[in-house]
Amino acid sequence: MRARITASKPMITKLQEKVSLAYDRGDLQALRRAQGILGVLRGDRYEDIAQIVGVTVETIRLWIKSFLVDGLNSLKFKKTRGRPPKLTKEQKKQLKQAIKHGPEAAGYESGCWNSAMVQDFIQRAFNVFFSVHYIAELLRNLGLSYQKARFASAHLNPKSRSEWLKEKWPKILKLAKQKNAYLLFGDEASFPQWGSLGYTWAPKGEQPVVKTSGSRRGYKVFGLIDYFTGKFFHKGITSKFNSESYADFLSGVLSQTSKHLIVIQDGARYHTSEDMQVFFYENRDRLTVYQMPPYSPDYNPIEILWKKIKEKGIHLKYFPSLESLTDKVDQLLSQIEAKPREVLKVFGFYTKKQRA
Repeated sequence: MRARITASKPMITKLQEKVSLAYDRGDLQALRRAQGILGVLRGDRYEDIAQIVGVTVETIRLWIKSFLVDGLNSLKFKKTRGRPPKLTKEQKKQLKQAIKHGPEAAGYESGCWNSAMVQDFIQRAFNVFFSVHYIAELLRNLGLSYQKARFASAHLNPKSRSEWLKEKWPKILKLAKQKNAYLLFGDEASFPQWGSLGYTWAPKGEQPVVKTSGSRRGYKVFGLIDYFTGKFFHKGITSKFNSESYADFLSGVLSQTSKHLIVIQDGARYHTSEDMQVFFYENRDRLTVYQMPPYSPDYNPIEILWKKIKEKGIHLKYFPSLESLTDKVDQLLSQIEAKPREVLKVFGFYTKKQRA
């Protein structure tokens, strides 16, 4: 049985600092030694530590012996290298694929990569150790960028999404061309009078303040955008979204054109209610409705349009009254309606796939 070795809290803290320094400098030898000594001080088994840091048990024993004699001086760092070691073309390709598939697929618990995790992955996968400060440059050179992630529902059905793109969407597009119909993607958006917050610069320790009316009222907008022309149909209401207001909106659109309408909608309850099924049946000669795959807002181009309106219209803005909010939103809606080419830009991969 080996004697238990302990150290003071200040010494533990200094060893942890040595680990961080080794990471930053890209010194694999010093990193392993510091981690190994910390493991012994925590009471871990020598055999377990040796397996984790990739050395023999005898090496762990020699590190501890040196540490007991020389203390922190036993942790000597190499001079910073001028150029980091290189990955092969194949290794870079594998790294890029690993980043694309996400850290969970690589065995990490987080859903997003950070530089330290990428550094650790490269070490484990390719036995190459880069300074953490070099990781960002390496990833940029591989054509990657540091960007904000988005949430995707855990209820996504890959099969239904694939069927939509490969089977249903081409059929819908073909039908719309045969009927010379409007092919409309629809959705609704809410614009709260209390506005929205974001990041801004401010003195340290002084949280910035943005004015708000405190009102919980809001302005709600129905919208439809046409795949072929970029035409934008919209209607704002101050009441609730429900089957009655949705049917009223669609009736208004039908009255504005003699063309057949093909409407693609999500699964909101007031879209699929019994009352709406009756409405769709009564207007079947002029209206055809399709449901998008569940939990797939990224397949609905009008979502991009709503985001642009909110960023331009209400983000970090103060609206002292509901009227000031509705006036601003209506102004932006009219501006977008007058620019169908701008609307066509939001169709993304639908446009690229079908018009290439």
